[in-house]
Formats: sequence, C-alpha cells, structure tokens
Amino acid sequence: MTTSKEKIERIIRPEVRGLSAYHVPDAGGLIKLDAMENPYGWPNWLVEEWLERLRQVSLNRYPDASANALRTRMRSAMGVPDQAAVILGNGSDELIQMIIQAVAGPGQVIMAAEPTFVMYRQIAVVTGLDYAAVPLQADYSLDGDVIARALDEHRPAVVFLAYPNNPTGNLFDPDVIRAVLARAPGLVVVDEAYAPFTDESFMGKVTAYDNLLVLRTVSKMGFAGLRLGLLAGAPDWLNEIEKTRLPYNISSLNQLTGEIALAHTEVFEEQAATIRQDRAVVLAGLQALPGLTVYPSAANFILFRVPAGQAGVVHAGLKENGVLIKNLDGSAPALRDCLRVTVGRPQENAAFLAALADLL
Repeated sequence: MTTSKEKIERIIRPEVRGLSAYHVPDAGGLIKLDAMENPYGWPNWLVEEWLERLRQVSLNRYPDASANALRTRMRSAMGVPDQAAVILGNGSDELIQMIIQAVAGPGQVIMAAEPTFVMYRQIAVVTGLDYAAVPLQADYSLDGDVIARALDEHRPAVVFLAYPNNPTGNLFDPDVIRAVLARAPGLVVVDEAYAPFTDESFMGKVTAYDNLLVLRTVSKMGFAGLRLGLLAGAPDWLNEIEKTRLPYNISSLNQLTGEIALAHTEVFEEQAATIRQDRAVVLAGLQALPGLTVYPSAANFILFRVPAGQAGVVHAGLKENGVLIKNLDGSAPALRDCLRVTVGRPQENAAFLAALADLL
C-alpha cells in the first residue's frame, strides 16, 4: 500500500517540497514589533462611520467585480497618472502572483536583488519558473554593473526591485533603477510597499517607461488587516495581467472599507509622519548602544546587526522581556547576525530599547 509520504513525493514537485511555508509567529501578550504594521488604530469617529456603512452591505450579493469606486479612490490616494492602467489585488502578494503567472512558461526567469521580500522567490518557484538572485553589496546598495551583467546573462521576464527594500530598509540609487529599466528585456516591477515613509517614488514615472510597473499596498498605511494592493502600469501590459485575476478578488467588505479609509487619507498621512519622527528616535537609540551596526532606513522598520553569534540570544531575550521583533539571522548569508525592528508607539519603542540595552 502506498503511503502518504510516497504519494506526496510522487505528486508534489520537488521544488515545492523544498520550500518552507511563510511563518507568522504568535505575538499574544507581546509588544509586536516584527511585522512592519502601523501601530496606530483608526480614530473613533472613523470607526463609527465605517460601522454605519457596513450595515448597508448586501453580503448575499457578489461584490462589484471591477471595484470601480475603490479603484478611483486608490488612484487618487496613490497619485497614479491618468494615462496608466490599474489592477487591484487581495494584497500586493496576489498582484505579485498575477504578474508571475502572466509570464510563466518554459525557460522564463524571475529576477530580484537579494536579500529582499521572500515572496518574489517563493511565487516564482511555486509557478515553476527559474529564479535569479542578484546579490546586494555589503551596505545593501544595488551595484549597477552587477545587475547589468545579470540582466544580460539571464534575460529575465520580470525584475522585482523593492523601493525601499525589505528587510534592509534602504532606497536603491534611482539612477541604477533607471539603467535597469533601459536594459531589461522584460518588465521591471518597482515595489513601493513602504511609500508612506519616504518621499521617493517611481509612480509619477510609470508612463515614461513602457516596461515599468509600480506596486503599492495599503497594509503599511494602517490597513494591514484589509489585504488590498494596487498595480499601475501601461494599459497594454495590465490588460494581459488582468487575465490572471480571479473573479471578485476584492470582497464587498474590503471595497467599502477601502473607500471609507481612503476618503480620509489625511489621518493616515499624519500617522505616517509620526512614524517617521519616531523612526529617527529609534535609530538614534540603536546607534547609541554598544556593539551594534545600524543601517539607515526609509521604511517603518530598522535593520541592525548584533555581535557575531548573538542574534538568537538577543531575539529570545527580547521575547522574554515581552518584545517581539524579527530574527533574520539564517535567512540569508547577507543577513547574518541581523535583527529587524518595526517602529511602534513611543512607549513600545522605549521598552524595546531598554530591553535591548540590558541584553548587550
């Protein structure tokens, strides 16, 4: 009789079996500074408006398949040029998956500069495509010559560049990105998940290049529980990618919630400004501690390196003191001994810094 293990080995592709599922640790009872979330909730008056409108939703009916009202709100809130087309996704993860599915075929290559967001590699492997990683330099900058050679060698269908990059927090040189756009044989996706925390963006240039797509999400703005993303680019490209979108992928509740929230972008812009200010405080606090290498950030998190071999000890010690951050040690050679902390509320940041100081 064939065992389940034998059936799995026969049916599930070895590339998939070799992957690890995306793990989210339990943060119950802890100060949660591991997931790049906005720590500030919605004001009560906005919650009340939202609840009142929710009562009017007809859950027995399918949602607007095109999410037209929400699409209009998101275009305005994210500064999408009029000439660009837009697709909405159930989080930016779904949009990444749609892009990769649209180009999937024998010999196609997906490329990204690493270390970076793990889902570029994960989705490429799951869809059966080759994946080419371009190593960042020691300071996590993107070397123009290195990626130019990689582009010529691998001829990727899609290049993903996170801007700012996750988990390093830095912005790549825009001149290097422009050079990639000029040299790439296929699409270049600039992933701007952390746009609320920087003034730099390629959104305004999305119609200047015929192979540029810009990816955004509302997760970091303050709607991580909403799962809503936007892809902008030339209509010809997006018309093809649209064919991979599942019907009714944006629920009625998500459409309504997004419409209400994005009608009050000033609330979330103010929160983002506060997070930027608090980021500077956390950065200075980390830089004042002995034995750390602290990297500059244009996002809502900060990457830092602890003394050799101490990442696991420090991470566990922080957790014992009620603070959960991200341990990146072991995830990639370039992230050896590295931890990443999300910028929280001032009291949360102070608790993190105090606990870390006691452990060093």
